[in-house]
Amino acid sequence: MTNYVSKYLRVYLVDDHDIVRQGLRDLLVPATDIYVVGDSGSAREAARAIPELGIDVMVLDLRLQDGTGIDVCRAARAVDPSVRGLLLTSSGDDEALAAAILAGAAGYVVKLTRSSDITAAIRKVGAGKSLIEPDTLERVSRQMLAAMDELRPRLTDDELQVLSEVIDGHTDAQIAERSGVPLDAATAQVSALVARLTDPTSPGFAAPGSAQGGKHRRPDS
Repeated sequence: MTNYVSKYLRVYLVDDHDIVRQGLRDLLVPATDIYVVGDSGSAREAARAIPELGIDVMVLDLRLQDGTGIDVCRAARAVDPSVRGLLLTSSGDDEALAAAILAGAAGYVVKLTRSSDITAAIRKVGAGKSLIEPDTLERVSRQMLAAMDELRPRLTDDELQVLSEVIDGHTDAQIAERSGVPLDAATAQVSALVARLTDPTSPGFAAPGSAQGGKHRRPDS
């Protein structure tokens, strides 16, 4: 029996502003090869719904009321690593790149960019391609690892190993399998490490994308 292959890219939108989600839906209407399957303003709801809906691309706001796009991306990909993530950010810079890398996303798109660029980004990500150039990925990854020297207390060897796997693109499920721990435990450890890099309220905060931890602005949503 031949497997059915959808002619559509199945997309799920996550943003805690209704007007943003509706705006994204409206701009994607002319794209006959893209079908918005669902949307949510809640990180928890999205993380639960995305694996159940057979999504190809999830478009994720970085900051949500009950979590982050990083959390949603990692949770969904732990269940189904074939789903691709695209972060929505307010500006394009190394912190946005670092957030995409930590999320295991294929890249990011700036909210105020042209609608045609957002559509093109979804198509590229849906085709299995990355929006992050290899040399840029290597540079920002080096910067994030260098920022570890700024964290207090310092990371343990095990935490450094986990963070290296996150930066290398491993999912929480793969990290759990390697570590021999339950998925929930691996996810909790990854979430704590990501928070230390991206949340200024977290103890030992070090801004991602820079070796100068704690001196940069919070990644915007």
